[in-house]
Amino acid sequence: MERRQFLGSLAAASLIPRYAFAQNTPQRLLASVHRQQILPASYPDTEMWSFGSTFPGPLLRARQGDRLAIAVENALPQPTAVHWHGLRLDNAMDGVPGVTQQPIPVGGTFDYEFALPDAGTYWYHSHAKSMEQIERGLYGPLIIDESDAPDVDQDITIVVDDIRLEQDGTITGFDNFHDLSHAGRIGNLWLANGQIDPAYPLKRGERVRIRLISAANARVFTLGVQGLEGWVVALDGMPLADPQALPDELVLAPAQRMDLIVDVTTDQNEAFLITFERDGGYAIAHFPVSGPAAAARSGRVILPPNPDYPIDLVQARTATLLIEGGAMGGMRAARVDGEQLDARSLAGRGLFWALNGIAGRPETPLLDLSLGESARIGMANNTAFPHAMHLHGMHFSDVLPDGSLGPLRDTLLLNPQETREIAFQAHNPGNWLFHCHMLAHHQAGMGTWIRVSA
Repeated sequence: MERRQFLGSLAAASLIPRYAFAQNTPQRLLASVHRQQILPASYPDTEMWSFGSTFPGPLLRARQGDRLAIAVENALPQPTAVHWHGLRLDNAMDGVPGVTQQPIPVGGTFDYEFALPDAGTYWYHSHAKSMEQIERGLYGPLIIDESDAPDVDQDITIVVDDIRLEQDGTITGFDNFHDLSHAGRIGNLWLANGQIDPAYPLKRGERVRIRLISAANARVFTLGVQGLEGWVVALDGMPLADPQALPDELVLAPAQRMDLIVDVTTDQNEAFLITFERDGGYAIAHFPVSGPAAAARSGRVILPPNPDYPIDLVQARTATLLIEGGAMGGMRAARVDGEQLDARSLAGRGLFWALNGIAGRPETPLLDLSLGESARIGMANNTAFPHAMHLHGMHFSDVLPDGSLGPLRDTLLLNPQETREIAFQAHNPGNWLFHCHMLAHHQAGMGTWIRVSA
């Protein structure tokens, strides 16, 4: 269906509350089936799988230094688990079936509890059959407020996503080898907080924090902001020591986040969050602007830093990661569970991608590190498609061409035929997944892991 059919068809969404749960997060989070109107009202509603019977799931909010204690109950027709994306948390609470926990069975409950040492913008999502379960709606925003929060008039969280729907409102099937072997599952409808082009009212002269989260299965969003001026102040939850002036285009790969602090400077009646597509730019959310101009604040905002774990590039352990496979490149063979298989046999198992010649999570880790060691991983994308490489449990920095370190991130966009190097300190003990967050790619073989021993 065409984007133009849907713009303006739904009522404006209400603003996400600044403190959805005051100082305490809910003690129970139910994963279940519910129906929600995603398409305009003249179309049928859609069966979604969701947390808290809402899509996206409820905004969970706490303060830096708090603990999250929440029981996840599974009323879905499949086992599930919850990954708390971007949090540097205890390994046993990371929510990865087969690595840190058994999946939560149908009718079962799992109690998650962990400290929140870092402020920032994060999200939670299913990590069981992720391509399907996240597409069906199993995710929500998670905001950890700074002890000394910046002075803003509004704090708006916007989760951008795309979803693939039929005109009868159903979500299409998940046994599509094209998705697995190409760019991944790309939707035909863009959403912001589960709606088409929702509205967030602003007043002239206000200073606003906008938290962008990409829950896309595979789409790389290129976003733009019109009518607002300001800075990018954090990436993937981690504050920038040197906030950057808001560029014309904001690239947000699957699972990445970006915090903006902007001033309402337009003299028009609306400002816009735009997605740039092949045939032009379209509003994915808009901001009605009203009121007389207020006195503008001056100067950029620098968020307080999160705990730092210095990286020793000189003494760092090293590894390489060669990404192969997919269509328009392919791979002739790869190892699976120690067995060498040809391309036809791999495709028969739904495997189209390999990391260092291995399809699927290997028995031995990419790196076996001691607590406190630094590590460097050189990555080469020898494929025709981009990949969003996500490390669980720790943040890493890009090693830049001049040998300096870029901002901390937990998900890096690696473009076709591109090489990059990342570095991190192994400060968090446990077995940590490292995989492509184009979820079809992970399902089809793009996953490895790193061990950190205390």
